[in-house]
Amino acid sequence: MVPASITFALCLAIVLGAYWAFIVRPEDATVRKLRKRLKPESPEVAGREGLTKRPPPLSALKSLDALLGRSGRMIDPLRRTIEESGLSVTVGVVVLGAVFAALVAFVVVGFVTKVGGVPTVAGIAAGIVPFAFVKYAARRRVRQFEDQFPQAIDLIAGSLRAGHALTTGISMVADEVPDPMGAEFRLLYDHQNYGMPLPDALKAFSRRVPLLDARFLITAILTQREAGGNLAEVLDNLSALIRERSRIKRQVRVASAHGRITGWVLSLMPPAIALLLTLIAPAHMKEFISDPLGLRMVIGAIVLQLIGMVAIRRIVDVEF
Repeated sequence: MVPASITFALCLAIVLGAYWAFIVRPEDATVRKLRKRLKPESPEVAGREGLTKRPPPLSALKSLDALLGRSGRMIDPLRRTIEESGLSVTVGVVVLGAVFAALVAFVVVGFVTKVGGVPTVAGIAAGIVPFAFVKYAARRRVRQFEDQFPQAIDLIAGSLRAGHALTTGISMVADEVPDPMGAEFRLLYDHQNYGMPLPDALKAFSRRVPLLDARFLITAILTQREAGGNLAEVLDNLSALIRERSRIKRQVRVASAHGRITGWVLSLMPPAIALLLTLIAPAHMKEFISDPLGLRMVIGAIVLQLIGMVAIRRIVDVEF
């Protein structure tokens, strides 16, 4: 007859063995597998990958991306302009487009005319075109923001008066207001909906939308969250203020339209006359390049032309 102590020990061993085989051992295997996946291959790889979001590349070409990255803050204005324009292009595309346009204009004008300096001027002018196009697209998008912003504020104020939360009003703007304003409010809603604090999401929205009115809106919302008050009434007053500023701005643009047109005519007339004379009488225009006195006169005329363009721009451009 088997002693009771041996029977107890045998039963305890069977129970503990079964517990280890069917519970502890699979859990340990799972933990080891998880730790192996989480453990970096080397400290260098762990430090290189990191947990922060990498900035978008400046170019699809790695060599150009590295070259533009070493330029420091020189390309920051161009990058901000591209972001404000909403164009799906990179800094590298704009730079390569400018270089390509300059080379094509230089070669084509060089074949058409043999007057020295004209192909270079044509190349520089063509190289400016991509940057000017991006700047124009940014200004056009900003004007669209200005036109749509009062409507967005009215929707948020209406949703607040109906008893909805602020985030519901933001979602309504994202769904009902067309792009580009709707896309920015949709991104704002997604940011706060996926865990970003609302003040941080609002500040990121003000950085993306280059409008003083957007800063007014963010300031009003954050102030109401801190001090309380009727946010719907504040937004109604802000919408009325923005509409009045927009009306005055349009009146000023109409009043200054004559000055802007005059400035464009005075700015484009000397280059147009120079190009026309180059095509009609190239020997006459060649004297300005070959003779030292003529070259100094051309340089002086260009400098004075640029000064005049800047002065006219300062006079007719009214900031709000």
